[in-house]
Amino acid sequence: MKLRILGCSGGIGANLRTTAMLLDDDVLIDAGTGVGDLTFDEMVRIDHVFVTHSHLDHICSIPFLVDTVGYRRNTPLTVYATRETVDALRAHVFNDCIWPDFTMLPRPEASYLQFHEINRGETVTLAGRKITALSANHLVPAVGYCLDSGVASLVFTGDTGPNDALWKIVNGISNLRYLIIETAFCNRDYAIAMASKHLCPSLLAEEISKLRLPAEIFITHLKPGDMALTMLEVAAALNPYQPRMLEHGQVFEF
Repeated sequence: MKLRILGCSGGIGANLRTTAMLLDDDVLIDAGTGVGDLTFDEMVRIDHVFVTHSHLDHICSIPFLVDTVGYRRNTPLTVYATRETVDALRAHVFNDCIWPDFTMLPRPEASYLQFHEINRGETVTLAGRKITALSANHLVPAVGYCLDSGVASLVFTGDTGPNDALWKIVNGISNLRYLIIETAFCNRDYAIAMASKHLCPSLLAEEISKLRLPAEIFITHLKPGDMALTMLEVAAALNPYQPRMLEHGQVFEF
């Protein structure tokens, strides 16, 4: 597996893109603003999108992607998400008001888009690649994902606050190599982190203390105005783990 980070910011700005990751050349994990950096031919090759949750910074490129390349595809783009997220996308995005309902266009029997509902704990296998939906604890129903090549696994938590259920699963992944975990806020904004079900460095330290396996840890979803401060606090809180900031354009092979 090869995972390319298209976006990993908790906001927008010059050279900042919201969450999107390209697995090999045909699978997106979330579809934030980073998808817009792909070439037309790269977008045409995407067959599957696995969505963590319905918030705009994780789904905003799906409507544009379908509209841009749908006519060049022979099969619908498949969006995998929980029932709650699929319902939100149908009701609030692909509703013929905010955006055309591409599950019905250009014809219902030959549409540009289709949804595939998944449950927490469910594994989807695509050409030998196993993608498993993991529990997340967020303001809306959400999941993270475990990407398992058979040789090694990468866990992406998605947006989450404190989440005991996640670690029960992660600690059972014998080939775990990488952990991408969010830390949206600095410690000054602890109350905001708790209210919005995100992490700050002190909460992150509590979560990582539940990890029982070795892994390379990367921090994502940092708020643009406090990136440097938050990473200083992360480094202090997780010193033995040597956490690193996830970066736009970074590539993981596993």
